[in-house]
Amino acid sequence: MMHYYNTFGLLDFFLEILLILLVVGLVIFFINKSGFAGSASNEKLVSMEKDVAEIKKTVEEIKEKLEEI
Repeated sequence: MMHYYNTFGLLDFFLEILLILLVVGLVIFFINKSGFAGSASNEKLVSMEKDVAEIKKTVEEIKEKLEEI
């Protein structure tokens, strides 16, 4: 009788785990290289925080001027 399947040995298991880790590593590498989840988004957040701080300061100044009137 012929078998139509391979036996799944310990070496095959380790090879598949290494292949999965290699693919995951490549995906993470290319995502970081593209800037999708990299420092570019951090720079945008920092600039947005500065803009928000300036807007808060402007709102406080307007409130003070309105209280004087």
